Amino acid sequence: EVLTSYLLLFEMGQKANLNSKDVHRALKARAASVSHNWPFLVEFEYDALHNYLFASKNKRNPFVSESFAFEDALRIVETLTGGYGKWQNTECQQMKSELMDMDEEGKGIIPLHKFYSQPENADYHFTESQEYLDKVGALQQTARGSAYVRIANYMTGPSNCIASSSYYSVCCLNECEVLMNELESHVLAPSASPQRLLGLARNLSSATVDAPRQLPNVMEEKLHAIAARHDGEVPLHGRLFAQWMHHAFPHECPYPHIAEDTSILTPTHWMDQKIVVSKTEREELVELSTTPKAPEDLVLDWSEEEVLAAHQTPKSTWSKSFSGSLRFVMQLGLLLGLLRMVLGKWELLGFSRGKKTADLPF
Repeated sequence: EVLTSYLLLFEMGQKANLNSKDVHRALKARAASVSHNWPFLVEFEYDALHNYLFASKNKRNPFVSESFAFEDALRIVETLTGGYGKWQNTECQQMKSELMDMDEEGKGIIPLHKFYSQPENADYHFTESQEYLDKVGALQQTARGSAYVRIANYMTGPSNCIASSSYYSVCCLNECEVLMNELESHVLAPSASPQRLLGLARNLSSATVDAPRQLPNVMEEKLHAIAARHDGEVPLHGRLFAQWMHHAFPHECPYPHIAEDTSILTPTHWMDQKIVVSKTEREELVELSTTPKAPEDLVLDWSEEEVLAAHQTPKSTWSKSFSGSLRFVMQLGLLLGLLRMVLGKWELLGFSRGKKTADLPF
């Protein structure tokens, strides 16, 4: 009971009420009767407790009633909090699966009216406002005024951070990091040629993408265009490559939205703000959005703005030619020095041989 209470308070983060026993009991009873996630939470706690008992079985007395010191409880809680993020991500995957069911074209985006029109018996009801979606980069607006929700950006948004504190937040895992780690392990450099990256990307697989595959021509063109801006190499940690990865893996990699303030992407920024749209407002938005329109051909949502993790000022043509000339002069000087050394050794060897011949008695 103590551990499940702790997990419930941990999920609530800074919103948790730590002062009233009655409020906590009522909240716990409601979670047990209403929340579909409650049985999994209890199972998670049960597994952590029995894993600890098994690991410490040689240190415990089996002939006395089971009791736990504060140090025991502390170790179990450390295990719970350490593994909570990956455990909670299973719920994130269930939510993502429900969103993907609404993505009929498989482009990683869903119409806003579908986002708001979940049936009453659905496991998830999406209620975030358009303002929130826009500021965190989860809203895509077309030239004709249509609005779409980017699945990857929504999943990694602050509204899906279950547990938050002043030190850290437990949010849905960014699946793009796994793909980037795979690329980095092969490249082993901050940048790579577009041909190298294309070959690697074609053989990268994810939960929604099977490999190997052939990428569209427009994707190859975009990658070569990025390289053209950076002396033939593509920076792995630049905004343009992140944008390219978003289109290559639209369900895993978020669109690299440039936020006005990075605090917008933290749960604490939205704690005192209204980000939820009421049921009536959602119904009105759905009605407006479902007004018949001519078919719209969605083009590649692409921005040419670049942002590098470590900014480097591009070298001027003069500096490039000067450094190239200097490198040539240094290499030539090194070569001449080696030749002079070889000739000196040769002359010395020849002199020694001549001297020896002269001293022979015959």
